[in-house]
Amino acid sequence: MGSCTTACAKYLVFFFNLLFALTGLILFTVGAVILARYYHYYNFVGETYWSAPLVLIVVGSVVFIIAFFGCCSAIKENSCMILTFSILLVLIFLTEIGVGISGYIKHSELPEILDHNFNKTFLSYNSDADSRQAWSLIQDEFKCCGISKPEDWREIYKNDTVPRSCCPPGTIPPDLPKNTTCTQEYAAKQGCKRQLNEFLDGYALILAGVGVSIAFVQLLGVCLACCLSRAFKENYEAV
Repeated sequence: MGSCTTACAKYLVFFFNLLFALTGLILFTVGAVILARYYHYYNFVGETYWSAPLVLIVVGSVVFIIAFFGCCSAIKENSCMILTFSILLVLIFLTEIGVGISGYIKHSELPEILDHNFNKTFLSYNSDADSRQAWSLIQDEFKCCGISKPEDWREIYKNDTVPRSCCPPGTIPPDLPKNTTCTQEYAAKQGCKRQLNEFLDGYALILAGVGVSIAFVQLLGVCLACCLSRAFKENYEAV
């Protein structure tokens, strides 16, 4: 009976580790996609805010390795290896909780960070090519114009003109000359700061949901691993 229970527990933990490896792959993929797709907004958000995707990549890689270790420990029926696996799972779980708390604190500081960086890049628009490129990207991708409204560009451009990236494709009449500017008449009406803030709010909720779901899976893994370790130990003592 004991050997049957041990065998069932072993295969259950082995199956869990396959699931655990999948969660590591998901963490790695989500972190890599976010970093590759949206890192060019660091001019407005600041590099420290993008530490979360890097942490996801690192944690995802570590989780994948630990899952392999867990599979080996289940197959070998080694209670010490299972116990080590449980401790590693707890450490990963605590790390994710810490990252979640840190992310929540950083998220509460986001409006202040956006205010500072939007004004900074706006004031350096004429003198810094990196700022010009950042504004061109965000206005083109978010279909927005200026910090809060198109009129913000009056500080830099004359005659109610704005950067051409302010004007979504199809809004400019084809007979107008193709240059680096357009007029406020054809510009997007919403400001970019609000658009980016709303986007980052959504992105933070997705990360939080993924993180909490995976953390509960890992917590279940700790319980299963502890049960398996006890089963192996009892089976060994019985022999």
